[in-house]
Amino acid sequence: MIDVNTFIGGYPWRHVPHPEPAVLARVIEREGLSGAWVGHLPSAFHRDPSHGNTELVAALAPHAKLLKAVPTVRADWPSVLDDLDIAVRVGAPAVRIYPQLLGQGPGDPSVHRLAHEAARRGLTVMLTVRFEDLRQRHPLDNGPDLSAAHVRELARGGTGSTLVVCAASREFIEEVHWGLTPVERARVSWDISWLWGPPSDELSHLLRTIGAGRFHFGSMWPLRLVQAPLASLALREADVASVDLADPVTLPVESAS
Repeated sequence: MIDVNTFIGGYPWRHVPHPEPAVLARVIEREGLSGAWVGHLPSAFHRDPSHGNTELVAALAPHAKLLKAVPTVRADWPSVLDDLDIAVRVGAPAVRIYPQLLGQGPGDPSVHRLAHEAARRGLTVMLTVRFEDLRQRHPLDNGPDLSAAHVRELARGGTGSTLVVCAASREFIEEVHWGLTPVERARVSWDISWLWGPPSDELSHLLRTIGAGRFHFGSMWPLRLVQAPLASLALREADVASVDLADPVTLPVESAS
């Protein structure tokens, strides 16, 4: 089982313990996971994320068997195509984008172009709904959450891209999923980092109604503990206790011409 939603690096709004790749590698091994997709947390807030991507790749090099770099790409940046090519060269399985932090609304043409070009290169596109709950944020942390409309517009956009959406609540997932056609739904999957186990049993409910094939393991380390989604999986209700989450390595990225 691969953790698709992890980071290294600092966070601008509070202290984050153990943001080093060596610690993440130890946690992945200790918890019995087979690897992790790793983003560079500071790059989400950088004007130009390319320098952070270079740092990310270098930092993960000693742990290449376990940790796969997921670079951050800015859709409206002049070097966006070069950045996607670099992601392919370093063996990245995906790229991360944060349109809500850049003021890019649903249907933004540059985001759709990026998704199209990522699909052509066999790269999954990862989006993050939030880093922290609104109630926990620093007063200067006024960036909005990703909206359900962002995801729906990308799924409907004909880009051929495969989307993994991280840190989405049950309500967000249902709003998107049930608003798409079956063909559009097949392009979107979710991590479980923001889904509760007992007593609300959100994870069991979604596995039952939407299907385990639409979900991946994700923890949002180091902002959250890897043990939290592991506990949710261990406490699944009986009728979904044996189903397996989807393997992100086999995501069906389409070739967009």
